[in-house]
Amino acid sequence: MGRRTPPASRSDELAGRLDSLYGAGGYKKPEILQGALKLDSNENYAIPRQFQSDIITAARRNTDVREYPLGGTERLVAALSKAVGMPPAMIAVGSGSDQILDMLLCHLADRKTRILTSDPTFGFFEDRCRLYSIPLIRVPFSDGMKLDASTFLDHADRADIIYLDSPNNPTGFQFTRPDMQKIIRGFDGLIIIDEAYGEFGNYTVAGMTRRHKNLAVVRTMSKSFGMAGLRLGYMIASRRITEAFTSVMQYPYPLSTITIESGIEALARTDRVREAADTIRSERARIISALRAHNAFEVFDSAANFVLFDARGAYRRVHSALAEQGISIRRLGPVGRYRGCLRVTVGTHDMNSRFLLAIRDLLG
Repeated sequence: MGRRTPPASRSDELAGRLDSLYGAGGYKKPEILQGALKLDSNENYAIPRQFQSDIITAARRNTDVREYPLGGTERLVAALSKAVGMPPAMIAVGSGSDQILDMLLCHLADRKTRILTSDPTFGFFEDRCRLYSIPLIRVPFSDGMKLDASTFLDHADRADIIYLDSPNNPTGFQFTRPDMQKIIRGFDGLIIIDEAYGEFGNYTVAGMTRRHKNLAVVRTMSKSFGMAGLRLGYMIASRRITEAFTSVMQYPYPLSTITIESGIEALARTDRVREAADTIRSERARIISALRAHNAFEVFDSAANFVLFDARGAYRRVHSALAEQGISIRRLGPVGRYRGCLRVTVGTHDMNSRFLLAIRDLLG
């Protein structure tokens, strides 16, 4: 009898699995430029630092971090319910909207699930789909970073799930409200609408979750509330989805006590958040107008707290020249049909003025 081939060792299996993970890649965070004006990660600097100081100071008074946050998420959900005008049973929370998206993919999709989305879309979502070997059906943006709703829905028959970030990251595009309603009404599978930048946009579809039991709207307090470092996201969906998410999918204690209490404190100060959002909308219009005036870039409309523009073959030079002046923006390169894209966060008036002055000097 011939000799049997020995089975692969467990260490070989582990090595193979790790190799496959490395091959999948991961979300690319921006480089750290010490002391630079940070306009590369869509953070909200229109929220003053005093706002964070106030909420964290209050949160510390109300916490004992030696204890698990038992009952904390329920109190946070109650505060969110009051703020967004939706029943507590239709709200679930997570460690940033990223974690909520990850949990939904991990438990409601697999290698046979086909997800329909735009191209481009949120990079983290794409990376997680790649990690879990979930196939994506991508519908590309047309010229001007626009997407036609009817064209998008033409692909819906082949999909099991729809994912759309509204407004879109990295383009800033947002469907009109009627077009988004058309998409939601025209699909009977799970629909995930990512409204991470929704407070800077033109509308929300959160209210449609009352009638459409297949709709989940994912949001974050990272952008509008300027709380990116605290990692607090939430989802609005039917009771059936949120119950399954909270009681089965989610961790027992997904948020720290400080994050929970800070969120509750922040939700009591939404007037300051609305003021910051108004500032960002105004400054966003100023940046778009100023960049277009140079006739050196193609600048795309945005409903988010950032502006995407195509610097064509000069994008590396523009990015490097800004970095040399201590200004960090996001270098994306090819996005859709455009080959030299850069994305700048809308900051405070002074921050934006410094960026625009640097652009003016660079272009001569």
